[in-house]
Amino acid sequence: MTTDAAARRSAPTEAVADVVLGVDDVAVHFGGIKAVDGVTFDITRGKIFGILGPNGSGKSTLLGAITRLTPLTRGTLTFEGNPFDGVSPQKVARLGIARTFQTVRLLPDLTVRENVALGADLGAAHGGIRELTLGRRALQKRSRDAVAESLERTGLGGFEDIRPGELSYGLQRRVEIARAIAMSPRLLLLDEPTAGMNKSERQDVSQLLHKLRAEGLTQLLVEHDVAMMVDTCDTLIAMNFGALIAQGAPHDVVREPSVQEAYLGKRGAKDARSQ
Repeated sequence: MTTDAAARRSAPTEAVADVVLGVDDVAVHFGGIKAVDGVTFDITRGKIFGILGPNGSGKSTLLGAITRLTPLTRGTLTFEGNPFDGVSPQKVARLGIARTFQTVRLLPDLTVRENVALGADLGAAHGGIRELTLGRRALQKRSRDAVAESLERTGLGGFEDIRPGELSYGLQRRVEIARAIAMSPRLLLLDEPTAGMNKSERQDVSQLLHKLRAEGLTQLLVEHDVAMMVDTCDTLIAMNFGALIAQGAPHDVVREPSVQEAYLGKRGAKDARSQ
């Protein structure tokens, strides 16, 4: 079930055109530590692609490499067919890639609307020549429209004038997602968006991501919650010790002995398969 980079490069033109993000033989080494080592996969348009793995498996390091916050040791990254492994982190958003982080990063003194507006403003700033041709009022209207749309898409209507500290943890996570999609990305990266949530909150986030997928937003989801990933993703890869150990349909991936051993250990995986 693992991906072969050469086979991907020789794929039909139609399939390649549908690839939003291409990760080819990506490695991130810190001295002798191989945090990510030779990972290859494609993310196709309009799908939710998941990266699963136990703590320390290299998931977040890989996400950092994709967003250019972490330097590559080797490998190639492409977005909609164009290499971007040489660009700066500041230019990643300009390409149409937005992300959320493991920890909540909302500004406590701003309202929900104002926090989300930061994403809309960043999206306008990265809009390029087209935005430069618009007047100030047109840009302000575009930003207001983007904020209103993002709040509606994430189910935050009615919370616009509340400050983050007055919201539940699950709603704060929604605000972060709203801020990211206010940038009008074509690829949304989510780094453990359900960390610290209870079961009900995780189900709410899963439903939100399905809604965004139905609206056409391609997503890359990084999580260690197996059940949430199986319920949410179209395709999964599993990582352990920096390497890709399985890839395919979610139910198939979690049944792989290598994946069960990564989570349960050899004895636990053996017991689970015998039940």
